[in-house]
Amino acid sequence: MAEIKLENLTKCFGDVVAIDNINLEVKNHEFMIILGPTGAGKTTTLRCIAGLEKPDEGKVYINGQLVNDFTPAQRDVAFVFQEHILYPHLTVYENLAFPLKPRRMSKEEIDKIVKVVAETLHIEHLLERKPNTLSGGETQRVGLGRAMVRKPRLFLMDEPLTNLDAKLRSEMRAELKWRHRELSITTLYVTHDQVEAMSMGDRVAVLNNGVIQQIGSPMDIYNRPVNIFVAGFVGNPKMNLLNCNFEKSPRPPLIKGEKKDTVIKGEKKDTAFLKLEFTNISIDISNHQKQKIKENAIGRELVFGIRVEDISVQKIEAPEFVQTEVYVIEPLGAYNIIDLSIGKNPDTGKNIILKAKTPPTFRPEIGEKVWMGFNRERIHVFDRTTGKMIT
Repeated sequence: MAEIKLENLTKCFGDVVAIDNINLEVKNHEFMIILGPTGAGKTTTLRCIAGLEKPDEGKVYINGQLVNDFTPAQRDVAFVFQEHILYPHLTVYENLAFPLKPRRMSKEEIDKIVKVVAETLHIEHLLERKPNTLSGGETQRVGLGRAMVRKPRLFLMDEPLTNLDAKLRSEMRAELKWRHRELSITTLYVTHDQVEAMSMGDRVAVLNNGVIQQIGSPMDIYNRPVNIFVAGFVGNPKMNLLNCNFEKSPRPPLIKGEKKDTVIKGEKKDTAFLKLEFTNISIDISNHQKQKIKENAIGRELVFGIRVEDISVQKIEAPEFVQTEVYVIEPLGAYNIIDLSIGKNPDTGKNIILKAKTPPTFRPEIGEKVWMGFNRERIHVFDRTTGKMIT
C-alpha cells in the first residue's frame, strides 16, 4: 500500500526552476499520469519522490510519512527508467534475481520470486537468454520484472515506452494497465504521449514549465480544459484554437458565404456573438456562455476553441452551416482529418485553418467547396491574455 503527497515541491538547477510549487496527491492503488512536453519537469518530480534529487523547498510524503531525509532505499520505491539497463553478461534470470541478492535470501526463495514474476509477465521462455538477444518489447518486460521482484510499495515510471515502435507501444500500454490491475501497486507514470495518458491513467496531472496546469480524469482533461495550454496539448489532433472577439449586433449573427448571408441559429434573446478574426464567420453562442463572457471578460481579447469531432462537414448547403474550402485531406483509415480554409491572415498571408473529423467515406477533393457547422454546446472560450477558460 502506498499514497504519495507532494506539498509545495520546488526544485531549481541554477537559475532554472525545474518544478515550481507542485502540490499533488496520488491515492493508494491509483495509476496516476504526469503528462507534459519535454522540459516540463516530469522527470525531476519523479526523482524528488524517489530520493534521487533533493527538493529546494517543499515536502514529500509516502503513506503519510515525511521522507525528505530518507535515502532512495529507505523509500521502498521502484524506479522504471526510459532506458532499461540490463547487465549484458547476465541471463534474463540473473538480471531478475540481481535486486534480491542484497537481501540475503536463499536460492530457493529467489528462484520462487523470479519464476512468479516471469510467469506474470509471460517471459518464462526468456530466462536463459542474454539481453542482446531480446526484442524491444521483451527488454521492456524484463526491465519491469526487475522492478517487480522487489515487491515495492510504489512504482515510478519515467517514459518507459518512448523507445518502442508504435505497435509495441500499443501492446505494452495494454500490458502495463493489465499488470497494474493485477498487482494493485500504486503507480506514478510520466509521459509526453497523450495517448498513453488518455488510455492508461486513472487520473492525469498536466505539467508545463514546472507548474501543474490541471488534474482530473482523462475525460475531464479532454472535455473541460482549464486553459489554452491544456486545450492545445491534450487531443490528437489538438483542439482548434482561433482568436476571436465578442461583439454585439442589433440582429442575429451572420456567417457570410459566397452567395448569401447564412445565419447560425441560436437563442435570439441576446444578439451578441463571437467573431473569428480575419474571417467572415460570426457564431451565436448560448446565452449562458454570453453571460459568462460578460461577467469575466468584457473588453478582453478571446480565443475560440472547438474539437475536431465537434465540427460537421457536408457537401449540401444547410441554413446553420457556412461554406468553406477543403485545404488538405488526411485519410487515416477509420476516419479522415480535413483542413478547412476559412480565411487568410493579412499579416502573414497564411490560410486560417479549422480541422474537422469526418467518416472515411466522406472524401471531397482539395479545393472543393463544402459546408461546415459547429456543435454549439461544445464551443470553448478562453481569455487570450491569461489563457484561462471562460466558458
